[in-house]
Amino acid sequence: MSRAQTGTPGTRTGSRRSSEAWRNWAGNVTARPVREVTPASVEELTAAVRSAAEDGLKVKAVGSGHSFTAAAATDGVLIRPQLLTGIRSIDRANGTVTVEAGTPLKRLNMALAREGLSLTNMGDIMEQTVSGATSTGTHGTGRDSASIAAQIKGLELVTASGELLACSEKENPDVFAAARIGLGALGIITAITFAVEPIFLLSAREEPMSLDRVLTDFEELHAENEHFEFYWFPHTGSCNTKRNNRSAGPEAPVSKLSGFVEDELLSNGLFQVVNSIGRAVPATIPSIAKVSSRALSSRTYTDIPYKVFTSPRRVRFVEMEYAVPRAALVDTLRELKSMVDRSRLRISFPVEVRTAPADDIALSTASDRDTAYVAVHMYKGTPYHRYFTAAEQILTAHEGRPHWGKMHTRDADYFARAYPRFGEFTALRDRLDPDRVFGNAYLRRVLGD
Repeated sequence: MSRAQTGTPGTRTGSRRSSEAWRNWAGNVTARPVREVTPASVEELTAAVRSAAEDGLKVKAVGSGHSFTAAAATDGVLIRPQLLTGIRSIDRANGTVTVEAGTPLKRLNMALAREGLSLTNMGDIMEQTVSGATSTGTHGTGRDSASIAAQIKGLELVTASGELLACSEKENPDVFAAARIGLGALGIITAITFAVEPIFLLSAREEPMSLDRVLTDFEELHAENEHFEFYWFPHTGSCNTKRNNRSAGPEAPVSKLSGFVEDELLSNGLFQVVNSIGRAVPATIPSIAKVSSRALSSRTYTDIPYKVFTSPRRVRFVEMEYAVPRAALVDTLRELKSMVDRSRLRISFPVEVRTAPADDIALSTASDRDTAYVAVHMYKGTPYHRYFTAAEQILTAHEGRPHWGKMHTRDADYFARAYPRFGEFTALRDRLDPDRVFGNAYLRRVLGD
């Protein structure tokens, strides 16, 4: 008997009655599903979808819960894919790897490295599952290389009818075009085929810089570096910048001492402490921000990609991120800074800025336009509505598209104007899931019904 066949008496095979609320990583979203299913095979997942439809229940798959929206929340059947993990196959001739949908990015990156392979680009954390990360448009920063979803070459999808669809540019191309960032609205992904390449080295250069200089030189910094990003500390004129570029070596990783001081002590341990102080005594935040902006020093290191792109994030927060046309970034940041300076807001988290080239995915935040991302954060438990509302007004004024997995207030009418191919996606949803088996309140808001 498989682990997925040990359900509670009275439930269907492979499922158990849910006795506890599901919560996301940030703790801002909760749901109480009727039952949870942990399938050990695609066949068991397909059976779970069919049984949910027969019972008149909605069904959603949830990964690590790193989305700040209720994209995966359901009061029906919650699919947990943690048994659907691992690499199915590697095709070195075509430069692809096929991986089960529940595989965490961390495990994928480590497994690829052992095989001498790597994704071309990735985000800055790797706790998410591959299906959750791609379905919500998770991205890193890149001049030429785009989001994780843009590296997909094929995928498998269980539809509302229980059919298993193989999708690629050649097979079910209309589904492939949309489902790479599908929000869980088109079906449940069971496997993803990614483009990979021989592992390479990246040299990272982290350096403090003034916000004025970053904004004045932004286009130059973007053009000269394969991966450029920066963090602006509100209440200051200071930034921390990071430039990642391919290197011939030699490998020169962060030392254990430096890694502990910079990544654990300052970026996590001390940052947790100062945020707790700021939450308790908001008046201290501007002074703390000035100290924080000076705490991280310049450093350079060279390592394999996932050890450069990603970093541990142990301090919990809530986040809103918008994608604006790259040409609008400088004006957007200046307006955001002016708003913060004029307000009585107290913001202890830096604003993160990254970029991506245009891609061809229907609901990608970089669909058909070169993009810059502006992410605002607040420490968990700190009131965020005033800050996020004021920031959102600026970001939407610059034709911003919110990240699908991060907090926002936009609805289907807004997205129909923001995405030229929005109607293409919703028409496909009508065909694949006319009864909204995969629906929930979040999808009703952002896609309509």
